[in-house]
Amino acid sequence: MKEGQRLWTRDELILAINLYCKIPFGRMHNRTPEVQELARLIRRTPGSVARKLGNFASFDPTLKARGIGGLPNASKLDAEIWNEFYHNWDAALIESEKLLAKKKHTTIEKLNQIDEKDLLKQGLVKERLIKTRINQSIFRKMILAAYNHKCCITGISNSELLVASHIIPWSKDEKNRLNPMNGLALNALHDRAFENGLLTIDADSYRIKISSRLKEHHKLKSIKQFFLSTEGREIYLPDKFLPAKEFLQAHNEKRFLG
Repeated sequence: MKEGQRLWTRDELILAINLYCKIPFGRMHNRTPEVQELARLIRRTPGSVARKLGNFASFDPTLKARGIGGLPNASKLDAEIWNEFYHNWDAALIESEKLLAKKKHTTIEKLNQIDEKDLLKQGLVKERLIKTRINQSIFRKMILAAYNHKCCITGISNSELLVASHIIPWSKDEKNRLNPMNGLALNALHDRAFENGLLTIDADSYRIKISSRLKEHHKLKSIKQFFLSTEGREIYLPDKFLPAKEFLQAHNEKRFLG
């Protein structure tokens, strides 16, 4: 270690991996505002934070599969933190979000723009609903960042039209609710079709498969344009957090209408 440098603490690494999950791979450099903000929070240089993000990238299996190695010289503690997240996304992400909120002198609710007053007006169970909204907010940030804020089928990049879609439904697998490999960035129309089994993504080729239910309406211009024209095409793959084959396989077998 060079003179004047200091070791990264556990809390600093947790904040760094939190950021790694939330920004596109191509923005992990010292000119990115989010990198600069974290650097100010933990009193490090933007270059130092960017290098640490590169260290985490060296563990990412999606990047490895693309032949991108990340930055070398990751520490033993870097690997430990990565593994903690990789094997327990839900608990690790919530704890990292709480740590970030504390560092910013705010609450996890405000950090994720959760309006508690609005929830109370709805007469809903406050604590449970707030937790759900926070989870959904975090998941959306991660999925849209992984797919560069574009629909993986159409390439649409209007954030208002994009949904962070779960491959295995939220209600069916509590352990993987925040797992970024259980998500796809889809526009609202294709999200509904995916959710209802009218289309799926092949688990081996990542190519789009359209249900016979939609093919029955092949004469309709809208069905041709928005669905039939996409069949057999490979989706736009994410820069990180490739959708897990076992999740896609489950969707292929249990939800797709064939």
